Amino acid sequence: MPERLIHEILPVGMLQCNCSIVGDPETREALVIDPGDEIARILEVLTRHNLKVRAIVSTHAHIDHVGGLAKLRRATGAPVILHPDDLELYLALPAQAQWLGIAPPEMTEIDGFLRDGDELVWGGFEAKVIHTPGHSRGSLSLYLPPDSKSAEGAAPAKPRIITPRLFAGDTLFAGSIGRTDLWGGSLEQILRSIHQKLLVLPEETLVYPGHGPQTTIAAEKDSNPFLHLHS
Repeated sequence: MPERLIHEILPVGMLQCNCSIVGDPETREALVIDPGDEIARILEVLTRHNLKVRAIVSTHAHIDHVGGLAKLRRATGAPVILHPDDLELYLALPAQAQWLGIAPPEMTEIDGFLRDGDELVWGGFEAKVIHTPGHSRGSLSLYLPPDSKSAEGAAPAKPRIITPRLFAGDTLFAGSIGRTDLWGGSLEQILRSIHQKLLVLPEETLVYPGHGPQTTIAAEKDSNPFLHLHS
């Protein structure tokens, strides 16, 4: 049975951050995850699918993931949300830009916060927020289980999602893990987050990292050298 969702991934910016656009083809509501840059490309996808952005989510506040927040918020009117533990990191965006030797991007207000266990609803989708500190103090992942409920609480007649999905930010990559030598990083924390919160998800879960190719929980449990080295 085909799944009913719109999902486009755009690698954007100097560091090719994976920006995910996840939309409901029935309600035309969408979530934009990590719009780091190249907002014109993101808006083109939204226009092509006739999507209205319900929320703009940052998995963490490193500059390559948040550089386009202000422009996208202004263009769509959608609220910008992240984990409160990364607000300080976002406010330090000028210092991050200086460290990279680039001009600081425009900043915006943060409209709300996501905490561990929260549920994020748009269209017929419902994602669970998982706080996964380690790459940064406020890093979070979004987990979309199969057969997500509608906003009214009823399961759709036809499933929108058959295979569970995880938007992992820079916590878990295909064959690697997020670096821990930047602001708020901790090797101990990131390994705890991965082992205790991500690897316990269904093995068939598709993992969409903040950079690079997608993977699965099964593949990372089986062959990720960083997880075996520090298990």
